[in-house]
Amino acid sequence: MPPTQSRPHTVGAASFDPDAFFEAWSSNASLSQNNDLRSCIINAFNLKSNDGYVYHATAAVTLAQVQTAINYGGQRELHAWYRDEEGKPISPPPPADISAYTAIFSPHTSTAKALTALRANAKKESLRARIAAHLSETFFLPSTPLPGTPTTLTLPPKLKPADPKATNPYYDIWAWTCHTLEWAGPEPGTEKIHQSHHILPVLYHHFGCVCPSYDALALVAQLTTCALPTAAAVPKGSPGREVIEIGSGGGYWTHLLRRLGVRVMAVDNAASRWRTTWIGDTIIADGVEYLRRHNSGKNTILLLVYPQVSEDFTGKVLRAFEGDVVVVAGTQNRNRFTGFREEGVGEWMGREKGEMGRVAQVPLPSFAGKDEALFVFVRGAGEGGG
Repeated sequence: MPPTQSRPHTVGAASFDPDAFFEAWSSNASLSQNNDLRSCIINAFNLKSNDGYVYHATAAVTLAQVQTAINYGGQRELHAWYRDEEGKPISPPPPADISAYTAIFSPHTSTAKALTALRANAKKESLRARIAAHLSETFFLPSTPLPGTPTTLTLPPKLKPADPKATNPYYDIWAWTCHTLEWAGPEPGTEKIHQSHHILPVLYHHFGCVCPSYDALALVAQLTTCALPTAAAVPKGSPGREVIEIGSGGGYWTHLLRRLGVRVMAVDNAASRWRTTWIGDTIIADGVEYLRRHNSGKNTILLLVYPQVSEDFTGKVLRAFEGDVVVVAGTQNRNRFTGFREEGVGEWMGREKGEMGRVAQVPLPSFAGKDEALFVFVRGAGEGGG
């Protein structure tokens, strides 16, 4: 068997228990009141008060440096996510518009109703109107069945506040970042934004490259039991199909999917290092080799969270995969955050895996300056990437 990670851990913490972390987590009202991300991370992960860990990602920063940048607010164009036709920053969105955007991804709201409210309450030609139109136009969830099956994908109903399935620390911190960075969501002009913020490496290291929403997790769970083009529906009460997450990183998506009862095999080549590892059984292996040893992934679901398109790494994985479903959590634009400079995820999938077509595209919580979505591709669904 390939080697595995030994246990969940956070570098700099004496111990780390993911389940205990989730049980102890609250939405952390003090974070939104004081904008003190540094203390929030130190307290949540039981780090030393003088923590000096260097977070390497789009930049190399410490928690102290990140907090200094947060305290600068919008000075030095640190919050210049929205610009006019001449490239000059425009006024930031009001808090109400930011709250309306983050509500779309809350497990306690109806996504369809939240999207409708975002658009219905926007002034004509306003920033909010552009954001609402963009999210609505890129949202794709047909009411027709998947190809060759009776299955129709649907978004989950909203959860009650006390439901443990609603706990998602990444979502809570992300929603706070939207307010403190004055970000109300992506719009067409986001494709021209090539900047980020010092907060991003901290999120990457502790949680991952993109925040999972309850909608996204529930759609993946739904796919594990439904009928597929070459496989019947999983009998009620039986374990669902296995999800193979290749390039699983610190394992946050895998951990949340497992909390929903999904069987997930996490595979990563350990080329990158993350401060927090949420699972202890990551298979350390090349993704193509893993698929070759496991029936090419037949009757499984392939999950790619922020796939790397450079050096054909992910292309090789896709060509080795012979299952019916590929799920991609990635960018909706080509502003270089994931290497998509000349084509989007849909076009890329059409070129790399043309026998699969897009059957869903649902927005994900996007960090300031980014535009992210969950894409579902199924064998035999139309032509190319949809």
